Amino acid sequence: MNRGYQKYKSANVESASREKLLLLLYEGAIKHIKKSMLAVEANNIAERGTNIGRAYDIIMELNNTLNHEVGGEIAKNLEQLYMFITEQLTQANIDGSKEPLENALKVTTTLYEGWKIAIEDLKKKDNSALKELKIG
Repeated sequence: MNRGYQKYKSANVESASREKLLLLLYEGAIKHIKKSMLAVEANNIAERGTNIGRAYDIIMELNNTLNHEVGGEIAKNLEQLYMFITEQLTQANIDGSKEPLENALKVTTTLYEGWKIAIEDLKKKDNSALKELKIG
């Protein structure tokens, strides 16, 4: 059964739009930061490290996909936020404290919510433009 679910997940990701992939990356980072926080509470060092590493990799992937030529100031600001998140994740992994994870989670969640709203707004505008074309 797990094998079937993995195939479904893989197909879902492979056929996802760029916008959906962006949101999936943020969701993954948030999930792993939360798991890291639980591991800190349980004093499970291995689990903490594994999940911090996964969240770190996701944030670095988001950072690596920034296009500074097209994104300009927004890309620069996102890069600074991503660097802050990775610094917080690194700090949490070094000292095993929860506070840097809370900071990373807050910023990551805020970015996720912002992208989600922006994507929804773009879809509404695209749908409105399509309706206007059909009417005219």
